[in-house]
Amino acid sequence: MERKILITAAVLGLVAIVLGAFGAHGLKKLIEPEAVATFETGVKYQMYHALFLLFVGTTNFATQKVKKYIFILVVTGVLFFSGSIYFLACNALFSFDFRTIGFITPIGGFLLIAAWALLLLNLMKRKG
Repeated sequence: MERKILITAAVLGLVAIVLGAFGAHGLKKLIEPEAVATFETGVKYQMYHALFLLFVGTTNFATQKVKKYIFILVVTGVLFFSGSIYFLACNALFSFDFRTIGFITPIGGFLLIAAWALLLLNLMKRKG
């Protein structure tokens, strides 16, 4: 499980760097500054959670079961939260109105919060 978590963390981090560069250089000419800032929020949260997965994948403070659940929550949360933010920020570039699926953004945020809460609960239950 650790290998899978670490590979996913590396992929999320790599994609965050690429999207961050794209947002900083490519999108500025295509969308409003406010939308670029929104896009950057998605990038930040994706990177935060890539680093979170790096920690989870290398720590002995969580059981395999907890690591698996955190992994699922983070991957789904990043896809929902950051993914929807990317599309919402670039909405003007598409014929589809991504605001119709904007409700998944807070669901993704909730999943990310749940991952952190699960780690916290696991740490609190731990002896020593």
